[in-house]
Amino acid sequence: MYKTIYVPVDNSDHSNTAVDVGVEFAKTFGSKIVGSHVYAAKMHDKRFKQMEAGLPEEYHDEKELDRQRQIHDSLITRGLQIITDSYLDYVDKKCNEANLPVERRSLEGRNWKALVEDINTNGYDLVIMGALGVGAVKDSVIGSNTERVIRRIRNSDMFIIKNTEPMNNGKIVVAVDGSPYSFGGLMTGLSLGKAFNRPVEVISAFDPYFHYAAFHSISGVLNEEAGKVFRFKEQEKLHEEIIDSGLAKIYQSHLDISREIAQAEETDVKTTLLDGKAFEKIIQYVRKDTPWLLIVGRIGVHSDEDMDIGSNTENLLRSAACNVLVSNRKYVPPIDTQAEYTIAWTEEALRRMEKIPVFARGVAKTAIHRYAIEKGHTIISNTVVDSAVGHILPKGAMDAMRALGGNLDAAGIDRDKMQADDSVAKDLMGNTLSGMMTQVVEEKPTNSPSTQAYLDRMSQNYFVCDGCGYIGKGETPVKCPVCAAEGDRFKQVDKTIFDAAAKAEGELETDLAYDDVPMQWTKDAKEAIRAVPAGFQRRRAKAKIEKTARKLGMTTITLEYAAPMIKEAAAEDYQPIFANKDAGTSQAAEEKLAAVANGTNGNGQGNGNGHVEAASPYTWTADATARLERAPEGFMRECTKALIEKHAEKIGATLITIEVATEGIEQAKGYMADAMKTGNLKDMIANLTGSKSGASH
Repeated sequence: MYKTIYVPVDNSDHSNTAVDVGVEFAKTFGSKIVGSHVYAAKMHDKRFKQMEAGLPEEYHDEKELDRQRQIHDSLITRGLQIITDSYLDYVDKKCNEANLPVERRSLEGRNWKALVEDINTNGYDLVIMGALGVGAVKDSVIGSNTERVIRRIRNSDMFIIKNTEPMNNGKIVVAVDGSPYSFGGLMTGLSLGKAFNRPVEVISAFDPYFHYAAFHSISGVLNEEAGKVFRFKEQEKLHEEIIDSGLAKIYQSHLDISREIAQAEETDVKTTLLDGKAFEKIIQYVRKDTPWLLIVGRIGVHSDEDMDIGSNTENLLRSAACNVLVSNRKYVPPIDTQAEYTIAWTEEALRRMEKIPVFARGVAKTAIHRYAIEKGHTIISNTVVDSAVGHILPKGAMDAMRALGGNLDAAGIDRDKMQADDSVAKDLMGNTLSGMMTQVVEEKPTNSPSTQAYLDRMSQNYFVCDGCGYIGKGETPVKCPVCAAEGDRFKQVDKTIFDAAAKAEGELETDLAYDDVPMQWTKDAKEAIRAVPAGFQRRRAKAKIEKTARKLGMTTITLEYAAPMIKEAAAEDYQPIFANKDAGTSQAAEEKLAAVANGTNGNGQGNGNGHVEAASPYTWTADATARLERAPEGFMRECTKALIEKHAEKIGATLITIEVATEGIEQAKGYMADAMKTGNLKDMIANLTGSKSGASH
């Protein structure tokens, strides 16, 4: 889980305990230990110069003063280095005894500043620090260096040693509030519980008394007339009967989701709902039965992303007697798991879902849940279902599905048994379904209803989440269903930029995409794509360009937008498995592509570095990228990447972690093995890219 563990040392009791805990973690997880110490030679030099005026008179001679300065510089610099080496020798000794790899880092500068720079630069997975250092006194709560480092770290988990007994027996307590950081802490807690055979408890605290106290305080300062206007009695009743009980349900749902996550990890947790001020109730809980470790998210569900540390986490860090792990890891539970405990369905909507064949029911519910979370709905009614379906599918597809449902009912087919009944599957592949789907997508002189419905949806406003890249449509999203970012994190796509670029590039040509949706290409873009070798490689590039454009609600492809993806495709070292006739490139296209002005991104806006970046629905972590790069460069790596992203799409993930990449690679191995046995490599390539075998545009 942790590949690198960073331990700053200063020979204090808490620091030495941090080394011992780091060694235990490294032995368990196969980690590398990095020990560091910061010495402040420049600070001592500055202090000496400030004290020179107070030296005895015999030292005021210029030559003597220079000699004393040289002696001081030599003693301080060399002395501090010797002290640093002795501190790091302790780390060496412990790691050598455990046969662990170790790295020594001797840093000069301000303690907290040098540590923060080192941690952020090298991206250590876990930092273990003592809560107090050698300067601690009786009433010290947390050291200034430790607190300053915690406030400035965004990627590494921070394990703060409060208890100087290295690995005493005890449980792990995780506090959750529904934020991605708290659920990330839960995932860490479950892993630690398994690794060290410790029980894990999950607690969640809500304050049902805040609104009551607030209303009484406000009502006390308003006159009678104002009280009538605000109708305080009715407001108070509303909060007592609805809002306060609703809060209990929300925080209980966090615990229920935690239990589901734990069971998916093949373990179990004890859950406890606490009522009262979060910090107060959590500190009382851990004082009553002191755990080995308390895990909290760096910031909570109501914090802005640029917050350094949440108030509850800060107070717990100061007051808890146990070790505290501040989680910088983020995890968003699967949409269906969130929805199971946070979203309710009306009876009418549930009955409607039962009409959907069982093999498609799960996909439909997930899509509706995602829409509901994005738009802020907590109850799914028929109206919400209609909006969600209209948001997802064109009208023609809905008509076909209704017709299919009518045919199933008329034939007496049980929708809940379709998945298991081979004869039903055979019937579905017959002329009836084929005919219906043909009606949905058949070419006509004018746009079909389904195509027009799709184009109408593309005319909506599009919003991009700046946290994970999720794209919402229609009204401004309330919450991101993928990374849980609030609605104000969504930025609206300015389509006027695309229109202006299209006008500047001149003549437009219309192509039909694979699903008959017309896509306009400027003449310049159409010419530039000929820089990509003809055949599969060019078709794949064209499909990628159109797919990313459609995700942003674009129906016109300009050279300004397509250039980076064309360049990428043209630069690939690709050797086609099947030779294509005239599979060459256009010299004129290459010249046109080379002449494209730099300095714009996928939205037509400058990114400041002269490059054009294409929109992508996926974000790769460094670990996942490193895993992908282990695949042979070229065709095999592209295939592997396609299968990983295909797996990510299947599970509804937009952040590709090392876990998602590993799962995708395992599936890819079986997929490719089957393809190699059958020799059907051409279809395999087509499936990887999502294009139809042999199709051309």
